[in-house]
Amino acid sequence: MADPRVAAIPVRECGEPLVDTADSEHLRVDDRMADEHGQWRLLRAGVVERLERAAQLLPPGVRLLVLEGYRSPQRQERGFTRYRETLRALRPDLDEGALRAAASRYISPPEVAPHPSGAAIDLTLCDDDGTELDLGCAYDATPEESDGGCFTAAPGLPERAAANRRLLVEVLTEAGLVNYPTEWWHWSYGDRYWALKTGAPAALYGPHDLTAPAQAAAV
Repeated sequence: MADPRVAAIPVRECGEPLVDTADSEHLRVDDRMADEHGQWRLLRAGVVERLERAAQLLPPGVRLLVLEGYRSPQRQERGFTRYRETLRALRPDLDEGALRAAASRYISPPEVAPHPSGAAIDLTLCDDDGTELDLGCAYDATPEESDGGCFTAAPGLPERAAANRRLLVEVLTEAGLVNYPTEWWHWSYGDRYWALKTGAPAALYGPHDLTAPAQAAAV
């Protein structure tokens, strides 16, 4: 995400609303990343439409489990700064540019981050009871914590985890979303990174700052 080509992509906001993924009969929603206003469940309507399409491509007994959608710009800034400073302590040899690039493998720089636009979704697979399937490493594990297992194409995964990860990639790609390859759980549509990967001339969604429940409902 620190690639200058991402920041160079223009944003042509289409005005599409944010909708609540909890209203979808095709998606399950997990609350571990919950905020007090329920904003973590929000995504652009076009993203939800594609997730619902992906969900219907899954075999019986397997569901998509939403972990986090919309993230406020302030929360994005705090997360990026915290991880960058963690890396600074681990890698004092890195200059500021290299430190920024390394941090962006795990969390997007705030100025190009897709979560504050409602374009990005963190998700996994679960069964009909909501029990998560094995995808090889914990959701939100850093490259350091997972020894690289968080990378979507990480080698050496147990066969069941590798198969589950391939299934997730297959259905979400078929539905038109793109993956950030250092996080198997992170997918997006309509953001700058999506535009870069697909050759679209511009991003469809710009960031929103939802500071109160009333604003969230109005968007």
